[in-house]
Amino acid sequence: MIYLDHNATTPVHPRVFDAMVPYLRERFGNASSFYRLGRSARKALEESRARVAGCIHADPREIIFTGSGTESDNLAVRGPVLALREKGNHVITSAVEHHAVLKTCESLEKEGCRVTYLPVDSGGRVDPDDVRKSITPQTVLVSIMYANNETGVIQPVAEIGAIAREQGVLFHTDAVQAAGKIPIDAGELHADLLSVSAHKMYGPKGVGALFVRQGTPLFPQVTGGPHERGLRAGTENIANIVGLAEAFTLASGGLEAAATRLAQLRDRLEKRILESIGGVRINGVSAPRVPNTSNISFLSIDGESLLLHLDLKNIYASSGSACTTGSAAPSAVLLAMGVAAREAQGAIRFSLGAENSEQDIDATVAALQEATQRLRSISSIRDE
Repeated sequence: MIYLDHNATTPVHPRVFDAMVPYLRERFGNASSFYRLGRSARKALEESRARVAGCIHADPREIIFTGSGTESDNLAVRGPVLALREKGNHVITSAVEHHAVLKTCESLEKEGCRVTYLPVDSGGRVDPDDVRKSITPQTVLVSIMYANNETGVIQPVAEIGAIAREQGVLFHTDAVQAAGKIPIDAGELHADLLSVSAHKMYGPKGVGALFVRQGTPLFPQVTGGPHERGLRAGTENIANIVGLAEAFTLASGGLEAAATRLAQLRDRLEKRILESIGGVRINGVSAPRVPNTSNISFLSIDGESLLLHLDLKNIYASSGSACTTGSAAPSAVLLAMGVAAREAQGAIRFSLGAENSEQDIDATVAALQEATQRLRSISSIRDE
């Protein structure tokens, strides 16, 4: 198997698994219970909170654990809007956000909010000046992702965050695809809210975290008990939270070396594809990107057909976000970047990970050569 879809999910690191197991067996207590078993769970919870906070240079009191990156995004977008509804009802985001943000904004629009969806340039980046020009006295939140899940393009979030702070507007960044790949400093980004997810960085599925800067108004979306400072009710999933903390710590500790190695593999993939397969375009290549991600359009080919050919050789990639798999429509992210619909339809996302090697890259390129030749010979699609 050659797995090249790490932006969709990652295998659990052995050290993460080992850290979680005790909390699934003998240390299974409820962190809200007063007796020793509960106190042990509470200790693990707070130690994990401190570790996650350390990975983004935050205070442990600013970390709220959630059930996923999607839940973190929902709380980060809806929470401030509801808490500040007396101040205003305007939200600014971008056209290339993850559905966890876009669908939440669309829902808010149905409830009477006004949302501005900023365009991106051909490299997939938001212009910070567009953010500045879009802020009004009614604006309560700006939400711009750190790194795009489909292209890997990194947004100028520090500059955008500074603009929002200067204008007295809350700033949220969806850092799910950045965490564990590039350094994150919540203070340097001027973030008031920042989302991460464990399963994108060799942790378990079903757990995320939200950084909430102290003093940030936030209306809870899951109500019940007083868990997570009253911002997210429900008995904490201690095993998964421990897994998130271990995964984030491991990823943060080896960040530079991993980034260098992955960037070299990504560049090898792109170079060999460009040299050996005609009619390809790399999307987002003109912008800064996270080191593991490459989005490539194969002209005159349907991307889903190409993925099926790779699948037959046990090579796994994707045509875009895992959350939109099965959709016949071309990627909205690529369309927003000005990529023609037919080119977007032929796009494949390769997202590399810790277990990938040069041999994997070379085998993938060989499989792509064979598949593209076969598909183009029978295709009625012709791109210029």
